[in-house]
Amino acid sequence: MLAFLVTSITTAILFPFQEQINSSTVALFYLLPVGFSAALWGLSPSFLASLLAFLGLNYFFTTPYYSLFVHETQDILALFVFFGLSVWISQLVGRARQGQEKARDREFEAIRLYELSARLTGLQEEGEIIHAIAEHTLSTVHARRVEVRVENGPDGSPITVFLESKGLALQELPLPGKPDMIVPLQSTDRLVGEIHIWRASEQFSMQDERLLQTFASQGVLALERARFAQSSTRARVLEESDRFKSSLLSSVSHELRSPLATIKAAVTSLRSEAVPWDSSARVELLEVVEEEADHLNRLVGNLLSMAQIEAGALKPQKSWNSFNEIIADVLTRMRQQTQEHIIEIDISDDIPLIAVDYFQIEQVLTNLMSNSVKYSPPGSPIHIQASVNHGEWLQVSVINRGPKVAEQDLERIFDRFHRVTAADRVTGSGLGLSICKGIVEAHGGRIWAENLPQGFAIIFTIPLAWEGVMKGARPNFPEE
Repeated sequence: MLAFLVTSITTAILFPFQEQINSSTVALFYLLPVGFSAALWGLSPSFLASLLAFLGLNYFFTTPYYSLFVHETQDILALFVFFGLSVWISQLVGRARQGQEKARDREFEAIRLYELSARLTGLQEEGEIIHAIAEHTLSTVHARRVEVRVENGPDGSPITVFLESKGLALQELPLPGKPDMIVPLQSTDRLVGEIHIWRASEQFSMQDERLLQTFASQGVLALERARFAQSSTRARVLEESDRFKSSLLSSVSHELRSPLATIKAAVTSLRSEAVPWDSSARVELLEVVEEEADHLNRLVGNLLSMAQIEAGALKPQKSWNSFNEIIADVLTRMRQQTQEHIIEIDISDDIPLIAVDYFQIEQVLTNLMSNSVKYSPPGSPIHIQASVNHGEWLQVSVINRGPKVAEQDLERIFDRFHRVTAADRVTGSGLGLSICKGIVEAHGGRIWAENLPQGFAIIFTIPLAWEGVMKGARPNFPEE
């Protein structure tokens, strides 16, 4: 219709000059609507424009006028040459237009595929991948609603995501009626799921179908990658857990048996008649039982703490506590273990109440003191220093006269089961410092080791502030 209109307008413009211009010039003007129709509307309208231009040239501008008869042989040749030329031009322009449209379609497909691929690359959760597939499908084909179903999610149950064009809102209930298109999510060996698409009016083109199939392939690859990564992570976690359990049993078997054997021997001696009840030997045996029981208690506490750290379940139960009270309780409980060392305390007077888990920080200090006792020679001092660092941190240092540690091992001493000095002379499970690191970091602090000119120090910091607590509820804290 538009091609007919353009050709008619051209004829109306040229008709007043019927006598002034010859048919060859008119033929050149008639090529304009032919090319115009081919450029705007394609091959078929341009062919119609060519036919109309041929008839118009013959009827209005070739003698005899207003007739399709042609008397002159040269006019017949000119008309057919014009018709052939107009058809050829219309085909050239039409094909160029079709090539441009195909290039534009390919560009659109490439852009959408790149956007989907870039979006899926950074996703690891199956739910996020499915949502991305649904969102890109909805926006690409201008669908009314999209539903993506994937069988066998992470928990074994199917995953279903609904999106609608209004605001990409998740829906709770499935759509009534049959979808306009179902695209399978097919892997190499099984059907992973399906994409259901509802469209308002227009039918799906070949380009839409091709693009949706590619979307489905990209989605399946992303889902398989995520599932493979999850399986690999689970396998790695299980392998690490088995290795940890084996190392733990190997490490603590001797640690558990030694105090139990000592306690058993002491109790057996006490029950026998070989040790009089009023003798000093009975007191010594009871002290041995108490010391080994404390040793067992610390070991079991370390094992429980390490299990919590491994499971990610170590959550400090914070409350306001005095650091002086914590260190006093630690020294009281360890008086038997530290009796061969000189304990030096240097605690700053400006330390406020600290928001910590009392028993966890007590365990940190106990492990650090036990480590100092093991590695420092008898009779040497163990120095405990605590002060406020930059008004925001409590910094605690436990310093002993033990051997220095190689620089490359200063970080590794906080690894599980790792000991770098005197391993043949010192008993222990190798968990103490690792547990200290887990507890300090759970409090938002940091722990490290340093070699000093006259010994070795382990230092940790914990924050003084407690998020979620009003300033007025922090007694003895300076105004900020």
